[in-house]
Amino acid sequence: RWRAHAGALYTDSMAPPAAQTTEYRAAKDTCALVDLSSRQQLRVTGPDRVSFVQGMVTNDVEKLAVGASCHVAMLTAKGSMVGDGRVVKLADELLVDTGAGFGPTVRDFLNKYLISEECEVVDAPDVAVLGLLGPQAATWAASIPSEQLVVTMPGLLGTGLDVVVKRDGLAQVKAALSALPTVSDETFEVLRVEAGVPKFGVDMTETTIPLEANLEKAIHYQKGCYIGQEVIARATYRGQMNKKLVGLLLGEALAEKGAEVKLADKRVGRITSVVRSELKQQNVALAYVHRDHLTAGTAMELAPGVSVSVATLPFV
Repeated sequence: RWRAHAGALYTDSMAPPAAQTTEYRAAKDTCALVDLSSRQQLRVTGPDRVSFVQGMVTNDVEKLAVGASCHVAMLTAKGSMVGDGRVVKLADELLVDTGAGFGPTVRDFLNKYLISEECEVVDAPDVAVLGLLGPQAATWAASIPSEQLVVTMPGLLGTGLDVVVKRDGLAQVKAALSALPTVSDETFEVLRVEAGVPKFGVDMTETTIPLEANLEKAIHYQKGCYIGQEVIARATYRGQMNKKLVGLLLGEALAEKGAEVKLADKRVGRITSVVRSELKQQNVALAYVHRDHLTAGTAMELAPGVSVSVATLPFV
């Protein structure tokens, strides 16, 4: 039964379908496959490729070993985000992996600052990413035909593995992994929100500062200069952002993206993602909440009479 109140929808039951539960359990307990081939990749080549990218991203690319990767953000001079993703160091090039639809934006950002360096930034449509979720990810990665595998990376959700493969060999790779259940976009979204992983274009925009979105793992505080570093340094020195991304426990309430949460009739937060959590057996959300109300358990209202509470991320 659905009821509407002040822009929020809530229902007495939002149980996921059985198929989604099966995918979810495999992703948690054994291994499941998620198709991330809609993500976009760039290739950076040339003798100055590492030093150039080092000055463009928030993390330390120079110290990566060949085959290693790191999470990065790309910022404007004012510290706002252009995008985020991962940089992988290969023997003769760097691969930049970013979200679906954001490849051109990241490419144009990099090329804007490519002046005298001897390197080139181009699209890399010949590779694709697949995700292996769960504790048996490494075992299943070993079953991928070696001639199709480019490199492996830590999974987007902080667990499992993502594999970069040759795009023209996707069918062969999927055949080698055909015994695995495939996670739907809906189930992957549940796993993403439960893990507290923000998504650019959903939980992060061009006005987001990485520290607001808990992207500390994408920031190296001892590396040399990069675009936007001064803003990050000032925010770090100040020690507190005005708002931070937190979890919200909604019970049976369901709110749309952009819904406000209030305390004593004052807006103190804004929701960015909502899912039905298998882990918590209730609806949960990601939301930016004012710094004075970040403590887990803090009660707020989604609508009059509809109480929600703050939770730390990831949800446990």
